[in-house]
Amino acid sequence: MSSLWGGSKLLPAPTFLEVSRSRRRSCSIFFALFRSPPSTGAANFRPIASACSGWSGTSGGVIQTLSSSQREQVALYVRALLEWNQRMNLTAVTDEREVMTRHVEDSLAIIPPLRRYYLSHSCGGGGGRVDSDFGRLNVVDVGSGAGLPGLILAIACPNWKITLLESMLKRCLFLEHAVDLTGLSNVQVVRDRAENAGQNLDFREAFDVAVARAVAEMRTLAEYCLPLVRVGGLFVAAKGHDPQEEVESAKNAVRLLGASVIDLCSVESQGPHGRRTAVICHKDRATPAKYPRQPGVPAKTPL
Repeated sequence: MSSLWGGSKLLPAPTFLEVSRSRRRSCSIFFALFRSPPSTGAANFRPIASACSGWSGTSGGVIQTLSSSQREQVALYVRALLEWNQRMNLTAVTDEREVMTRHVEDSLAIIPPLRRYYLSHSCGGGGGRVDSDFGRLNVVDVGSGAGLPGLILAIACPNWKITLLESMLKRCLFLEHAVDLTGLSNVQVVRDRAENAGQNLDFREAFDVAVARAVAEMRTLAEYCLPLVRVGGLFVAAKGHDPQEEVESAKNAVRLLGASVIDLCSVESQGPHGRRTAVICHKDRATPAKYPRQPGVPAKTPL
């Protein structure tokens, strides 16, 4: 994978106007960044099965489960994030060590519960077929923002196809830069609102898994994400240390959208409360055609 780094530079973050002028091609509604997939096959997939245990409390904890080239990709991403964050609001965390523990490791911590519930609820067949299915997931990160967790998942699981769905142009320009800088070949950046994407036949019920982190409260988030998930797939919402009340109030919305809440999985975190929760929902049946509603309505009038 050393060829990923040839000629790569960490570019200083230009002003938004400079970015817009120099990368005019990025102003279209959709960014198509898929390149030819790597030819090394399933061996590239490295499930981070131990990400929920054995954390050292330092930025080296979960990162040590990645290969050296994957760690280099993470480092390039983190440096770019902090550089661009000086010009635009990408994250409130401004220390590299904190980014590694609170953002990168939090993103990696989604993988073990996702694997466990995908294999038990969403895979057909058995034996090697099951692991193979999990190794080729088609995942959408809704409201991707700075690329968390989607870009980290793309680095950790290079045979997954990751779509970063983000409505803000400036953030999409950063995401495009981060994809180019890290040499990721399994990522596309889509600039659109989740409500529009959910009614677009190219995206509606097209994904095995939808993930979202720090986007909206659960009732709204379910309407953003579940229309994008195929029947039998999963919606994983990364929430805080105590989301029980929020999740309980969202159960009717989740049901209306064709899904059910199957578990709240507690994972360790370097955040202020020491733990976060992965809310796992299973898509039981097709989402009714009227959902998602028009842009802005899910946030203003949650189900």
